[in-house]
Amino acid sequence: MRRARAAWKEDMARFKAARKTAGTCGEGPEHPGPPPTGFGLMPWLLMGMGAFSNLVQGKASDPWVGGVGLFAFNSLYLYVTFRAFDKERREAPATRVALLLMGLVTTGLALGYGGSWLMFFPLLGLATGAVLRGPWLGRTGLLLAAFAGAVSAYRDGTDAVNIAYGTFLSTMVTAAILGLTEAVRELRAAREELARRAVEKERLRFSRDLHDLLGHTLSVIVVKSEAARRLAPRDMDAALAQIGDIESVGRQALTEIREAVTGYREGSLATELTRARSALSAASIEPVVRQSGTPLTSQTEALLGWVVREAVTNVVRHSDAGRCEITVESGTERARLTVTDNGTGVAAAGPREGIGGTGLKGLTERLAAAGGSLRAGPASRGGFTVTAELPVDGDLSAGPAALSLSTAPGAS
Repeated sequence: MRRARAAWKEDMARFKAARKTAGTCGEGPEHPGPPPTGFGLMPWLLMGMGAFSNLVQGKASDPWVGGVGLFAFNSLYLYVTFRAFDKERREAPATRVALLLMGLVTTGLALGYGGSWLMFFPLLGLATGAVLRGPWLGRTGLLLAAFAGAVSAYRDGTDAVNIAYGTFLSTMVTAAILGLTEAVRELRAAREELARRAVEKERLRFSRDLHDLLGHTLSVIVVKSEAARRLAPRDMDAALAQIGDIESVGRQALTEIREAVTGYREGSLATELTRARSALSAASIEPVVRQSGTPLTSQTEALLGWVVREAVTNVVRHSDAGRCEITVESGTERARLTVTDNGTGVAAAGPREGIGGTGLKGLTERLAAAGGSLRAGPASRGGFTVTAELPVDGDLSAGPAALSLSTAPGAS
């Protein structure tokens, strides 16, 4: 009883907090309220008031035996019903044993006293319906109703049908109502869990897009700013051209961030290759771009564009390379993108702190969702290589597929 009361108070506190929060937002609370407990079944004990009246008025023989039996029945009823609203405790052997003892006490009182004491059978049915679930419920309800009717007919010979019907009805109705309540709550909990996961997925998408967008754009702005500073003393026109590029990159970044926020951004491989040439040239790195094969779908191009953006950003920031080769090859089934530099072999794992694995990790997840793979690591002839493979009809909605990833520590 103490545990049930404490749980009820805790549920009420949560419900009030949810209602208060919803009220401050101008919305009605979606929470259906605290879950039902054994307190909702306590008023049905009033069906035993006739038996209690017989004891008080001295109409029952052996009042002490009847009093002990009445106390035992009520105690078992409260024990069983309060445990019935917790699935683990409801299915525990102790609950089933208590329900069986309750049946024995009910049978003894009905056979010993009859009359109004027979009303304990519907209460027994109510407790049975609260505890039992599954395919055995209907059979149990019929057997219990038949047994109650037989005992009533043997003891009094009257109202046997009413007792049997009341027992069966209380068993099945209680089980149906409580089962439906649990199903509704489970469905609501599932819906809330799906909503929570959708929010987490959207946060991950936004975080990934923001990293990929700003990491590349800011790197290009820094490189071009350094180039403009170096050129300004001796060639103002060239410096102004670099400043114009910075303005153009900044404006494009604003557009891309707006599109990323709304979720409508779709990259273009051709656009990213053009930007890669510009960024590499501004960083005094010779760009070499090769593209061959069949045309790619827009989704495959978008994914490969993300890889170009991230890989070139790492080359500009960390490689100390003088040359960077970007190769795109597409066949009838697979498309491959390779970005290789001749730098120090730590293009994605520079010495600066804060270069985490967010970029390459996000790309790995993107490609895996489309049935592709990503490999990144030091090249055999020196430098660093990033290789991405995708099916030519890659679908962003496809489920996770096998992928291989071998990155240097701290890859970004």
